[in-house]
Amino acid sequence: MKEGLSSVSTLLVNEDANTLFVGGRDAVFALDLNNISREIARMQSTTLCKFYFYFQIRCQNYILCLHKINDSDLHVCGTNAYYPTCDHMIVILQGEAEESRGKCPFEPAQKHTSVFVDGEFYSATSNNFLGTEPIILRSMRNPVRTEFKTSWLNEPSFVNTEIVHESESNPNGDDGKIYVFFTETAVEFEFYDKLLVSRIARICRGDLGGKRILQRRWTSFLKSRLSCSIPELNFHFNIVQDIFFLRRRKWQDSIFYGIFSQQLDISAVCAYSMKNIQEVFSKGSYKGPVTVEHSRVKWMVYRGRSSIDNFARSVGYNTSSDLPDKVLQFVRDHPLMDNSVNPIGNRPVLLKRGSSYTWIGVGRVTGLDKQTYNVMFLGADDGYLHKAFNCDGEMFIVEELQLFLSPEPVQSLRLSSEKGMLYIGSPSRVVQVPASACHRYKRCSDCVLARHPYCAWSRSVLSSLVFFFFFRNLIQSVKYGDASSCLKKSVRKCLFTLGNNVHLKCAPVSNLASVVWKFNGSRLQAEDSKYQLCDGGIAIFNITIDAAGFYDCLLVEKSKGKEFLTTVARYALYAQEETEEANVIATANKHNEAGAERFQSSVPPSLLNEAAKQESVDSQIEKLVLKLLGAGFALLFLLVWNFYRGHLSVPWKSRETRSKTSGAAGLGSPAPATEGSGTSLKERSARAARCRCRRELRQPAAHRVLRQKL
Repeated sequence: MKEGLSSVSTLLVNEDANTLFVGGRDAVFALDLNNISREIARMQSTTLCKFYFYFQIRCQNYILCLHKINDSDLHVCGTNAYYPTCDHMIVILQGEAEESRGKCPFEPAQKHTSVFVDGEFYSATSNNFLGTEPIILRSMRNPVRTEFKTSWLNEPSFVNTEIVHESESNPNGDDGKIYVFFTETAVEFEFYDKLLVSRIARICRGDLGGKRILQRRWTSFLKSRLSCSIPELNFHFNIVQDIFFLRRRKWQDSIFYGIFSQQLDISAVCAYSMKNIQEVFSKGSYKGPVTVEHSRVKWMVYRGRSSIDNFARSVGYNTSSDLPDKVLQFVRDHPLMDNSVNPIGNRPVLLKRGSSYTWIGVGRVTGLDKQTYNVMFLGADDGYLHKAFNCDGEMFIVEELQLFLSPEPVQSLRLSSEKGMLYIGSPSRVVQVPASACHRYKRCSDCVLARHPYCAWSRSVLSSLVFFFFFRNLIQSVKYGDASSCLKKSVRKCLFTLGNNVHLKCAPVSNLASVVWKFNGSRLQAEDSKYQLCDGGIAIFNITIDAAGFYDCLLVEKSKGKEFLTTVARYALYAQEETEEANVIATANKHNEAGAERFQSSVPPSLLNEAAKQESVDSQIEKLVLKLLGAGFALLFLLVWNFYRGHLSVPWKSRETRSKTSGAAGLGSPAPATEGSGTSLKERSARAARCRCRRELRQPAAHRVLRQKL
């Protein structure tokens, strides 16, 4: 926990600047994206509370919005002691704060969302101090907002805002869209109690408001029910907690992932295709109230259009201000779509009892099977992080990680695909977590059985998919968890004394697998009082000579009705008495041969031969690489040592010496005598001795002592 960091409310990942910006109480922190414990800068933003005596606990400036304008500028908004203000920031706040009603909440507990796009700031929050005037606003350029009508927004709790560039490669000439997600009290249902429903609202970026009706109001505002339910149980998850937009190269292939909850202790994740959302808003019918006899109100269905596209332009409507008053009147009275937006598969992709998810992030990774998997990172209110993915209709939670020492809710989560990191904030701290924790798996079987799409096993080193191109012959089985490609486990020999107790360890990493123990090829039953099966292995009580033999620990995984068994540990128990040792070993060898035959029969011979050959080739390659590395280090050490001792000189110094010598000779100095020039051996020895003495005198005293010791 960094000093001064408190009330963390928002995170912004700027990969271009390699910086993580953290919005907290009275400050914005700039942290190193590679190591968030290193603080780059801190921008203070304090204020005095105008309502000090009444609102003492909320008098600070809570930074709630951080948006990237360009590579160097940020747009920052805070509560500013119940006087919301926004400012521009370039490392430090510029001090040009402006009143920002409708851009930022008055109070930090109010739900809000915003997005900054091309100089336009879209926000969804409350427009007054009491929180009774919800608003969806575009500011800074062509300001437009929602109407203050319950049919538009009725006690909403805003969750997220996303932009979709629907104008790109659009044959209908449609405009880009802003989608807002929230939960509100339904007005279309007549119940005694308030019924909460999840909504998705859409507005057009080119909307300028009406000319006479809906002036500076959205003329393209539409909303629809966001459905997430279990159809066969008629059970609906009505409260949306968070939304993540998984962008694809084509916007039509993009997917919205949402976390939903109900009053019960259960969370659901539903996924929505962009094609389905567009079809509901573009081709669906409208629903609106009408007054009829013998009833207060009745909801009717209408047909119509709302967006400015090629068809609207062909009849002379180029902007929203060109629309006739009759059309605008209909738009104002009918913001609700009749059809709901249903999830992919008409059911949740994940159901989790006992966990209340609060934030979601989704990453894409391609496995060795050439299949691309969407991995969900789910933050819970108890401070845990779950990593899950859907494979052919089956959902797997491959990892569960405790983020904080004490339980704290996850209040913000950001994923950096470039860094392969997750940045997660709680009310009091920010943590950095790798998207793939492949180093946790110590054995091939543990890695493969975990079925983690980010991880694969190499016979030399465990690898993350980010670095897969460095290695060959990797093992991964995301769909089936089949670890038969892993090499056979070696047998561990264990001696025992008659009458004692023996404990054999087997602790699988995968929570999806069940453990099965076999003794000499026969499955052990948990009802047998002689054995006690536990998560950490098996305990054998009051051991006798009959217990000698082979014990195999196997992990069983089920996928699509099939069972996959993988041996993760093998033990050979031998009695310690010498008189019985020979018989026991003979019996054990017999069972070993039978067990080996059964193991061979369960795995194709070609696979075993290929694995053995590959192991031999990999071993030779590893030995060759180690030898080359060893030779290289030895050569480098010799070169450094010779340079240090003066036996070799640096090339450029040798050239300088030769140039000086040749220059001296040209000025009339006698040329140095070379071997065979007529100088006697005695003279050469004396000259060498004098040169050596002079060289040693030029050396520092410490070097001379070192040479004498050497």
